[in-house]
Amino acid sequence: MRIKKTRLKPLFWLLLVLLTVGIFSCTENQPEEKLTDDAFTDVSTLNQALNNKKLRVLTDYNTVNYYIYRGEPMGYQYELLKAFSDHLGLRLELRIEKDLGEAKQSLEKGEADMIALNMTVTGDRLRRFDFSEPIIITRQVLVQRLPKNWLQLRTRDEIEKGLIRSSLELAGKTIHVQENSVFSKRLRTLSDEIGDTIYIIEDNRDVEDLVAAVANKDIDYTIADEHMAAVFLRNYTNLDIKTAISFDQKIAWALRKEPDNKLLEEINKWLSDYLPSRDGRLLYDKYFSPLVKNRSQSEYHSVTGDRLSPYDDIIRSAAESINWDWRLMASLIYQESEFKPDVRSWAGAFGLMQLMPGVMEQFNIDSTATPEVQVLVGAQYIQYLDRQIPETVTDTIERSKFILASYNAGVGHVLDARRLAVKYNKNPDVWTDNVDFFMRNKSKPAFYNDPVVYYGYVRGEETFRFVEEITERYEHYKNLIGVEKKSIKRDDSLLRIVF
Repeated sequence: MRIKKTRLKPLFWLLLVLLTVGIFSCTENQPEEKLTDDAFTDVSTLNQALNNKKLRVLTDYNTVNYYIYRGEPMGYQYELLKAFSDHLGLRLELRIEKDLGEAKQSLEKGEADMIALNMTVTGDRLRRFDFSEPIIITRQVLVQRLPKNWLQLRTRDEIEKGLIRSSLELAGKTIHVQENSVFSKRLRTLSDEIGDTIYIIEDNRDVEDLVAAVANKDIDYTIADEHMAAVFLRNYTNLDIKTAISFDQKIAWALRKEPDNKLLEEINKWLSDYLPSRDGRLLYDKYFSPLVKNRSQSEYHSVTGDRLSPYDDIIRSAAESINWDWRLMASLIYQESEFKPDVRSWAGAFGLMQLMPGVMEQFNIDSTATPEVQVLVGAQYIQYLDRQIPETVTDTIERSKFILASYNAGVGHVLDARRLAVKYNKNPDVWTDNVDFFMRNKSKPAFYNDPVVYYGYVRGEETFRFVEEITERYEHYKNLIGVEKKSIKRDDSLLRIVF
């Protein structure tokens, strides 16, 4: 047996090599295949997300799902998605898409991994998409105005006389609904059930704008999901949402259909643990409890006020002087002080931009400096750091990350990390996935004792997180600050009538 084994082994390996060469030769001679739609569906969305280190999600911009309040990204969908992406160890990349039709097409084309747009699960949609377990159970309700003189009416019965409480009373009524939503289909079904005409106008305004239009007497009726309508009602005391037009329905996240959807499995497992947990219940109450404070009327709410802080004009001016996006500087300021001008840290850093004593001395200011002076000096300091970063860092986004890291840890430690990157054959001119690795590890003896390191130990993980959090918040600011809400005034060119 040993003699046979000895003789066969070289022959086996020779055959294996020849076979392998043949396979690769055949492969190289084949024309390159284009990736078809069918081939795309064979690629796991979860694997793609893990490889790209990000989860791409389409959501909408309103006072419930996703917005900025006093500089902080907020919203039920946003916080739920952030918790899930953190669970996977992925960066959350949100894109605003109010048009449900466009959102569905983007998902099917592979331009996004998920849709989180308060989508109701229906039979038609289940044939087209995979849906997660429900994140909310709700029902569709009619949004209508209370009688004109409802405050003067003495009893609830008198108020009820002016309200629609039966689906039969919808006959002959004109109802505006969000375009491409399930609301129009539900109304068509009701129209058939009552044997009479309901005039349905599909409108490209979103649900929140349509609710406002009812309150402002621009239209008479719209349809909304009850949990969303209850939140919108906080702004409009003249509305009623007690008339349901559907049974309970599921609101869930939509995914591309895949034969073995691993991302769907991960989502469902996580939701089953998270939603009933203390964190999950607190998150729901944070946005949907009737006791929640109404933030949406604040001038620092991105939907209604479009301001981040009382210092926006100062920040804009200072950022413009150094050719920075003011929203990036605002994100830095929020990180440092949450827009509080009198904050002082344990290390002596002071003010909106948490300038260190040495920096304040360098620029000849002290703790009596006004917010305007603090921000202007902070901008000058950013410009000073920029000059220390080599000109070979040409990418604007990467350069801003080097500057932010220098702002946090000092430019010396950043230059150390660049030298380590050169030594270990990484790109010293790119922060992301290159220099940032060595900054994170400069707290380890093997790195801070390296001969190319001049400035020694630093808590580099803190600096890494500093840069990550500021740039992530900056993306939210770019998404939401300066985004124009659609007018709630009627524009007939935007409407499509469906009978």
